[in-house]
Amino acid sequence: MDLLRRLRIEPFILAILATVVVAAFLPATGAAATALHWVTTIGIAVLFFLYGARLERRELVAGLRHWRLHGVVLGATFVLFPLLGLLGKWALTPLLGASLALGFLYLTLVPSTVQSSITFVAIARGNVGAAVVSASVSNLLGVFITPLLVLAFMTTDGTVRITAGAVVQIVVQLLLPFVLGQVLRDRVLAVTSRIKRLALFDKTVIVLVVYAAFSEGVVEGIWTKIGAPQLAWLVAACCVLLGVVLGLTELASRALHFDGRDKRVVQFCGSKKSLATGLPMAAVLFVGQPVGLIVLPLMVFHQIQLIVCAWLAGHYGRKAEAAA
Repeated sequence: MDLLRRLRIEPFILAILATVVVAAFLPATGAAATALHWVTTIGIAVLFFLYGARLERRELVAGLRHWRLHGVVLGATFVLFPLLGLLGKWALTPLLGASLALGFLYLTLVPSTVQSSITFVAIARGNVGAAVVSASVSNLLGVFITPLLVLAFMTTDGTVRITAGAVVQIVVQLLLPFVLGQVLRDRVLAVTSRIKRLALFDKTVIVLVVYAAFSEGVVEGIWTKIGAPQLAWLVAACCVLLGVVLGLTELASRALHFDGRDKRVVQFCGSKKSLATGLPMAAVLFVGQPVGLIVLPLMVFHQIQLIVCAWLAGHYGRKAEAAA
C-alpha cells in the first residue's frame, strides 16, 4: 500500500485493471451475462439514487453566489473539453480507429469528479467550499448535459446509435433515480449517513460495469483490433488533453483576476473527468455498441489525471505553506 501511495495509484484503479484481465480470460456469457446485465442495471439505478440523496442543497444554494467561478468551471467541463474532444476525435481516428477515437470524445463529455477534485483543492490550500459546490453542480448538471452532448456530437455520423428506447432507459435508469434521491433526501439521509461502506458500493457497481463491458468486447472479438501503438497514442493523447486543460484553466483564472484559492478550484475542478459517473452512463447510453472500447480512454485519462493532479496539488500546497 505504501508503494501504491508513492506511485499515486489507487487500489480502486488496480481493481479495475484486474477486472479487465479477468474479463479477458473469463468473460460472462449466456445466462451469466444476462444475470450480470440485470445486476448492473439495478446497481446503476441505485447508484444515481444515492448521488441525488447525497447532494447537499444548502451547499449548492450557498455556493451559487460565486457564479463567475462556477461558470468558468462549467465552461471548462462542458464547453472547452467537448471542443477539444471533437478536435481530438478528428485527429486521432486514423491513429486509434473509430471506436477508440469516439471513446476519446466521450471522455470529454462526462462531468467532473467530486471527491478527488475537492481533495486536490484542499491539498493545494484552495477554496474548499467553492470546490464542493463546483464539483457537485458539475455532477448534477452532467446527468442532464452529458446525454445531450452524446446525442449532439456522437450520433451524427451513424457510428453511435441512440434509439427512443435508449432515451427512455436514460430517463428511467439515470434521471428518475437521481431526482427521487433529491426529493427523498431528508428521509433517506438518516439511513445513508449511518452506512460507512457506501463508497464501496459505488466502486463495486463500477467494477461490475467494467466487467460487463469488457466481457462483451471479448465475446465479440473487438480486442484483437487494438495494438500497442494504439494504446501508446491513446496515453499520449490523454496526457496532451490534460496538459492543455490545466494550462487554459490557469490562464482563464488569471485573466478573470481570481485569487490564489479560487484559481485552484478552477484548475482542479475544471480539469477532471468522472469515472464514477462516466462508466455507468456509458453502460446505458451505448447499449449494443463496443462499450469496452468507448470507456477505455476515460479509464486511461482518469488514472493520468490522478497522478498529475496529485503532484500538482502537493506543489501548490507547499508553495502556500512557504508563503504563509
